[in-house]
Amino acid sequence: MYKEGEEVPDDCGSREEWTLLFWTSLAVIVPVIITLWCSAQRSKRKTHMKDFFRKSKHGWHYTDLFNKPTYCCVCSQHILQGAFCDCCGVCADEQCLRRADRILLCKEIMAPCGPGGGMEHRWVRGNVPLASYCAVCRQQCGTQPKLCDFRCVWCQNTVHDDCMDSLPDADQCELGEFHSLIIPPHYLYQVNKLRRRQPEEYSQVRDTGLRLWVRVGSWSSFKQLCVSCVFLQLASCCGSGWTPVLVLANTRSGNNMGEALLGEFRTVLNPVQVFDLSELTPSKALQLCTLLPPGSVRVLVCGGDGTVGWVLDAIDTMKLKGLDQFMPRVTILPLGTGNDLSNTLGWGAGYAGEIPVEQVLRNILDAEVVKMDRWKVQVASKGLYFRKPKVLSMNNYFSVGPDALMALNFHAHREKTPSFFSSRIVNKTVYFLYGTKDCLVQECKDLDKRIELELDGERVALPSLEGIIVCNIGYWGGGCRLWEGMGDEPCPPTRLDDGLLEVVGVFGSFHCAQIQVKLANPVRLGQAHTVRLVLKSSKMPMQVDGEPWAQGPCTITITHKTQALMLYHSAEQTDDDDDESSASETESPTPHDSPRPPGPASARA
Repeated sequence: MYKEGEEVPDDCGSREEWTLLFWTSLAVIVPVIITLWCSAQRSKRKTHMKDFFRKSKHGWHYTDLFNKPTYCCVCSQHILQGAFCDCCGVCADEQCLRRADRILLCKEIMAPCGPGGGMEHRWVRGNVPLASYCAVCRQQCGTQPKLCDFRCVWCQNTVHDDCMDSLPDADQCELGEFHSLIIPPHYLYQVNKLRRRQPEEYSQVRDTGLRLWVRVGSWSSFKQLCVSCVFLQLASCCGSGWTPVLVLANTRSGNNMGEALLGEFRTVLNPVQVFDLSELTPSKALQLCTLLPPGSVRVLVCGGDGTVGWVLDAIDTMKLKGLDQFMPRVTILPLGTGNDLSNTLGWGAGYAGEIPVEQVLRNILDAEVVKMDRWKVQVASKGLYFRKPKVLSMNNYFSVGPDALMALNFHAHREKTPSFFSSRIVNKTVYFLYGTKDCLVQECKDLDKRIELELDGERVALPSLEGIIVCNIGYWGGGCRLWEGMGDEPCPPTRLDDGLLEVVGVFGSFHCAQIQVKLANPVRLGQAHTVRLVLKSSKMPMQVDGEPWAQGPCTITITHKTQALMLYHSAEQTDDDDDESSASETESPTPHDSPRPPGPASARA
């Protein structure tokens, strides 16, 4: 008992404080432990999932949230997260994933013909595209909130559940709208059979090949003609006008849309036609051209100008190996930052998903074949006579000066933090900041005192410049028509196939900016078949097609290398555009930088 007047110890208050501290700590620690445990389990699950996806015949991709109402193809239940195959469109939740992989077949890239000699439909039930219509009754499919209706993974036709029995037994898959771009599985099956040299197949083309050998008289030519004969005979079953397309995508270009595009193209085409350049080089991807009819293949390059140059170099390698007849025609889906070559060929300044891949393929069908000059840039460093000169290929432009300095700074920054440069807008903003910095610093001033320029062997007197740009195409710097400038002065016309380079000078970064917004003209130094620059002293920034480096004293020689076959797209014009173009044609009958040569060279692909 405590006496009267004595203070009672505050045991109750102390106990309450400890209780509060305990529960507060518990409230903090338990969620942290649960979060760490879930993170570890998620990481472990992703590792197992990745290993499972790698061994599967499906092209599985996991997603935490589907972007439209989706139903599992196994249990028919509505799912929010799970996996989908970007080749055949099968969807499954995690619990049904292994069963779906086992019982549901994917697209077969190589298979024999059906019993009737044609190709049978390959139906997948449910999750049909929005606004699709039944091939039998012409009513909309996929309107019910459940797993319903069928879609053919090859021709993309959709059919109601109730209409499936109404399909005639003789109905065969004709590969749909893009049959002329798809490599049928039965074609690859026949090619594979021939490569194994089955006697019954090979004897059909042997007699024709021997007759050609008698006419040509050389073993190498005989082999090429014999191979051509084989593939042309096999291609006859694919219909007239068959021009298969190969898709080569760089998943690291520009807005990082390459991976999504790969899946969309695999859905529409044969998956064997679609290549990820982060996993396979263009040289290996283009080996498929040698299994297709000569002169029929088109290559769609999804990437920036650097990716296009990479693919064109691989095509040049095919020439060196004597495979000229298999050279493909090249078209571009611009995913890079500048995309000047794409702009010149009519494919736009950048792709951000504004049109579906189906429209991209339609544009390829309507494109025209044009020739484009390619150039050899030889850099011989001063004093290093025993070292081989550096040799580069040029498609767009070569430059020395402020724009090369911006590209060099941008490239160095991107190498340090590549994740930061995942947006085309961010990339152009960084370019702008480096250009603004150079306006103040002027690192490339007095270029005319440090460099000599020769055009076709004749020395050119240079004004007080900071940069020299040598152009092969009409566009430069992300959409600027450099040679034309403001368009208020007459200038010689330019072409992609004229064997001439346009050489201009700029007074600095601010002058470059003025040219891009059509407030100034460049210093036109001339046109030439051969350009020679001699850097006499100090280091200068240089670039070829956006690939920059710092170069010491050297001699640079630019000469014609070869011509590439490209596809040119004539964009649809509005009435206003037609009026403007007709007015411009009245003023100037010869369009500047027309990529289409006159006569048969601009014939349909």
